[in-house]
Amino acid sequence: LDMHYKIPPLHRWDNDYILNLIDQSKYFVLHAPRQSGKTSTLLALQNYLNERNDYIAIYANVEVGQAARNDIDEGIKAIVSEIGSEVEDFIGDDKTSSKLINIIEEFGAKDGLRKVFEYLSKNAKKPLVILIDEIDSLVGDTLISVLRQLRSGYDKKTAQFPQSVILCGVRDVRDYRIHSDKEKKIITGGSAFNVKAESLRLGDFSKQEIEALYKFHTDETGQKFEPDALDAVWELSEGQPWLVNALAYEVCFKMKKNRDRSVSITHEMIHQAKENLILRRETHIDQLTDKLQEDRVVQVIEPMLRGINLESKIRQDDIQYVMDLGLIKRDRLGFRISNAIYMEIIPRE
Repeated sequence: LDMHYKIPPLHRWDNDYILNLIDQSKYFVLHAPRQSGKTSTLLALQNYLNERNDYIAIYANVEVGQAARNDIDEGIKAIVSEIGSEVEDFIGDDKTSSKLINIIEEFGAKDGLRKVFEYLSKNAKKPLVILIDEIDSLVGDTLISVLRQLRSGYDKKTAQFPQSVILCGVRDVRDYRIHSDKEKKIITGGSAFNVKAESLRLGDFSKQEIEALYKFHTDETGQKFEPDALDAVWELSEGQPWLVNALAYEVCFKMKKNRDRSVSITHEMIHQAKENLILRRETHIDQLTDKLQEDRVVQVIEPMLRGINLESKIRQDDIQYVMDLGLIKRDRLGFRISNAIYMEIIPRE
């Protein structure tokens, strides 16, 4: 990470407010579109909390449980193994993972995760904060089980359960519509995890943050961005973090003539970089076009492009879902595609 220019992650939200939520033993959600800096922010928060020395903060990416889908036993074991590895790295005890797996085997997957958190909290020397990343990568009954066990522990919360839990994903938990093979019905995230105090969205970069980020490159290499080039980045991306980074990388490193750091980056170069990204269908753009195949997205985007008033015709939770994906945003004139680059891609797709 030290190889990359970056805006200090904790500057992108109200850190004092986050600390207040943790101090008040709140469980809450952080969500933002893909490649917006969520993981960097969680890791920065983990480091901050551990350095502050009031809490023990443990980060765990639960994407390892995705492959298990509705197999709760396999899913929970994979998640607990990941948590165990993170705890081992933190405390230097290479036996933690096996201890946690023994708890799962004793109590079963349907209650074992709660027991694991009770065990960790009981044995921690300070209140425990759990930062769970990629929560919405989990599928079906595995996801339902994780949410319900967290809710169950919260309802019985004592000193032997985490002080605070942050769930991080692309969408707010309330928007989850989870198909349960076991119960043969759709379970909503809000019913499975109805204890969240807040749902916080990690915002896009401001124009000032874009300029600060690009200035790192100028300070290190001497290569300048003309004012109209910075304006073009803002106009094309509106601060979407992946686009901001991709445009800069394209124009400064992939466009051969611009590797000469005496060449100033211009408005025209930024627009050429934009064309290159679209034509090459970078991973982010492929993910974007893949989302356009989802029925919930089609039901919002298609009428929007035809000029139909979304609020009078479309389900509010579908609109919120597409906003959470970062495809549309709302301003004083109504809903619109999130930025100029997406506006080129979405109608075409």
